[in-house]
Amino acid sequence: MHENTLHAARIASVVGATAIALACGTNYAYSAWGPSFAEQLKLSATQQNIIGASGNIGMYATGIPIGFVTDSRGPRPAIFFGALCLGAGYFPLRQAYINGPGSMSVAFMCVLAFLTGMGSCSAFTAAIKTAGVNWPNHRGTATAFPLSGFGLSAFFFTTLSNIAFPNDTAGYLLMLSIGTAVLVLASLPFMRLLPPTPYAPIPLDEESSGRNSSQLHRTKSVNRRGPNVENNPEVQVGPRDDDEMSSLLSSSSGPGDIAARGEQRKDPDHGSHHADITGLALFTQFTFWQLFSMMALLAGVGLMTINNIGNDARALWFHYDDSISSSFIKGRQLMHVSIISIGSFSGRLLSGVGSDFVVKTLKSSRWWNLLVSSLVFTLAQVAALQIINPHSLWLLSSLTGLGYGALFGVFPALVADAFGSGGLALNWGAMTMAPVISANVFNVAYGRIYDEHSVNSGEKMGGKEVGKICAEGRECYRAAYYVTLAASLVGVVVSAWSIWRERVKKQEEKREDIDRDA
Repeated sequence: MHENTLHAARIASVVGATAIALACGTNYAYSAWGPSFAEQLKLSATQQNIIGASGNIGMYATGIPIGFVTDSRGPRPAIFFGALCLGAGYFPLRQAYINGPGSMSVAFMCVLAFLTGMGSCSAFTAAIKTAGVNWPNHRGTATAFPLSGFGLSAFFFTTLSNIAFPNDTAGYLLMLSIGTAVLVLASLPFMRLLPPTPYAPIPLDEESSGRNSSQLHRTKSVNRRGPNVENNPEVQVGPRDDDEMSSLLSSSSGPGDIAARGEQRKDPDHGSHHADITGLALFTQFTFWQLFSMMALLAGVGLMTINNIGNDARALWFHYDDSISSSFIKGRQLMHVSIISIGSFSGRLLSGVGSDFVVKTLKSSRWWNLLVSSLVFTLAQVAALQIINPHSLWLLSSLTGLGYGALFGVFPALVADAFGSGGLALNWGAMTMAPVISANVFNVAYGRIYDEHSVNSGEKMGGKEVGKICAEGRECYRAAYYVTLAASLVGVVVSAWSIWRERVKKQEEKREDIDRDA
């Protein structure tokens, strides 16, 4: 493949990955339609949170099997599967909303929400894998674009819904069921794994100059063709025109075999040599559990507010003015979902690009990004505990979006730095298991606390019966934010300690290098 064509294909893959990500972040728009959905079907806050949490579980708990499929079969089957799941999840939920109370069990609604999360995970994982592999020397920046698109998803669909279906939850769900699937499928042709830049120069040092000519010839051949070319039709090299489905790692060995063989790779950011690690070997690594714990803490904190900002707004407005209209409340809920989405977009983009700057220019650690995320989350929880005027709730929305975006903007690059890009999809899938338990705990706790303060509403909203509501303002959910504040503070401590630990480790490696040279 000509170098200019290859470069254009790399750019197209990032654009396609960003478009896919734009369709895959719609679980974070749940607060835009979840309260209205619960109101229409007479669901409690706990039931509403269980349905929302099911979407989160689908998004995070399916990461490992989807990552394995993506690593072994290439990105396109996972992307196609994701489009099917998104449509199959959202459309029946719309029908349940239209048909009203009793038309569908809560358990089946949870299954449908799980499908939307699994579809998002499948397509998004493949998109991240494609962007990260196609730009190995700029993976933080390359993955920042789809990551930021993922964060902007809720704002994108909420804005379209306001234009096409104002104050119409059924129309919003219809847009989600069709729009997400179409956007993913339209980007599918651009999703292919590309080889390294052809004819890359090979540095010669004292060690390499001693090799015989046949060894050097084989090394050049590998550099020109990229990894596993013989068994990877999807990686296009030279004059080949076929684009059959395959994987970057479609040799006879599976992802776990890479770590078992101890294949050495050179980290493009740090210059150190270490083995690609994936599969079961991943769980023996201290760094994995270090990253896993941070993901669990901070993602769980963010998801509680993301899933419940609509309930926060509702509680504060009812307490502030109990004569407020239903349409006004819906408008406020949509506004806060949009604020979170824009904040997440900004945080992901700044964190992804910024992490490359921190590593390449400042010669420091990407863990600084996680420290910033932890501090922002801490400020968000403090704001939630202090805000009593609904006009100030934007502060909680914006800080939550920014902190959540900063977390996910840097994490794929951290995972690739630590364990290599060869098994990135599987490794990233393992990492996204982290929020499954924490998000469930935080969301269910929020729902139960909110229900404890709720009463039957009667004629609270324009004469329309809306079931149970909480009009106590901040007290409706305050206890839940004490829990997430504690989790955020733990995140600050762990990330600060991780920065110190990485610095010590690098100093030890430098001393070892000096001793070897001596």
